[in-house]
Amino acid sequence: MPSQRLTPSTVALLTLPPLMWASNAIVGRLVAGMIPPVLLNFLRWVLVFALLLPLAASVLRRGSGLWDHRRGLLLLGLLSVGCYNALQYLALQTSTPINVTLVGSSLPVWMLAIGLLFGAAVSQRQLLGAALSIAGVLVVLARGEAQQLLHLRLVPGDLYMLAATLCWAAYSWLLTRPGYPASLRAHWAGFLMAQVVFGLPWAGAFALGEALWMEPVATAWGWPLAGALLYIALGPSLTAYLCWGAGVRRVGPSTAGFFANLTPLFAVLLSGLVLREPPRLYHGLAFALIAGGIVVSSHRTEAAR
Repeated sequence: MPSQRLTPSTVALLTLPPLMWASNAIVGRLVAGMIPPVLLNFLRWVLVFALLLPLAASVLRRGSGLWDHRRGLLLLGLLSVGCYNALQYLALQTSTPINVTLVGSSLPVWMLAIGLLFGAAVSQRQLLGAALSIAGVLVVLARGEAQQLLHLRLVPGDLYMLAATLCWAAYSWLLTRPGYPASLRAHWAGFLMAQVVFGLPWAGAFALGEALWMEPVATAWGWPLAGALLYIALGPSLTAYLCWGAGVRRVGPSTAGFFANLTPLFAVLLSGLVLREPPRLYHGLAFALIAGGIVVSSHRTEAAR
């Protein structure tokens, strides 16, 4: 069972992915008119596959355990490589990066709910932590004014992001299930490669469906798009998956889920820098509530140590 104690290195592991995910939302918004969203997701993971080959080619060989566990890996690949970012890029067609990351901040609630299906116990501290974190999200949604919540309207992008968040919560819990051979779990690149191998067919099929049944924008090939693809392959894909997987194994999905609520705060800061949308005072209050939720949910009493 994972330990619930937060060390500085674990905090760093679980803080970097939200920063990368926030930047992914910014980049996804910037290239929204350059490439169809589901195709963007497929090309992203094609690049990741190419980048992983020098690090994890051994996983593709017979006897690695890859093909013996294809059912479980097909599910992991569907939820992460196939669905999560495709849904997020779809969301960014009609919603802003801040709104998309705010909807994604409901992750702790879904983590706790899906955890019940896995037989996980929910403590009062985790419930209190979830309440504090969601309060921080509501502060941002209301822009510091409670009456704003009465006029809140969800756009299609918000619903796409809600579906993406459910996929990620289920994926995070599945990461903790035993049964995958040590040869796959021994190195982060190998385990990610295993997911990409079985996730790429899903991503490719969804991209084909987009081309056949939707009216995607024309792809504007050029250096801006190439740079964006390279960044999201190296940062939000490789780096974030490495750190998130390691962090989840250390403290468990429920505690790790609270760190995802840092994503909208990073999105606010990056939106100010890149999209010229400066942060406001209420963002500081929201950050305090979200950080408080993380601390409360992961705290253990001395008797439990």
